[in-house]
Amino acid sequence: GIEFIDSYVFNQVEYIRFNSTVGRYVGYTEHGVKNAEAWNSDAGILGQEQAELERYCKHNNANYYSAILDKT
Repeated sequence: GIEFIDSYVFNQVEYIRFNSTVGRYVGYTEHGVKNAEAWNSDAGILGQEQAELERYCKHNNANYYSAILDKT
C-alpha cells in the first residue's frame, strides 16, 4: 500500500505529522500536540490530506509502476 506522510517542521524540528495509515495528525512538541488536537477534529482539514493522498501519491504511483512495466 501507499503511505502518505505530511510533516511540518519549524527550526529543523518536526512538530506535527499527518500519516495516512493512521488517518490523523500526531504532534511531537507541545505546540504540535495542540495543533493535532484541533486539526484532527476538523473534517475539512483531514479531508484535504486524504485528497492529497489520492491526487499526488496514487497518481504518481500509477505512473511509476507503468514506467517499470514498460521496461520489463
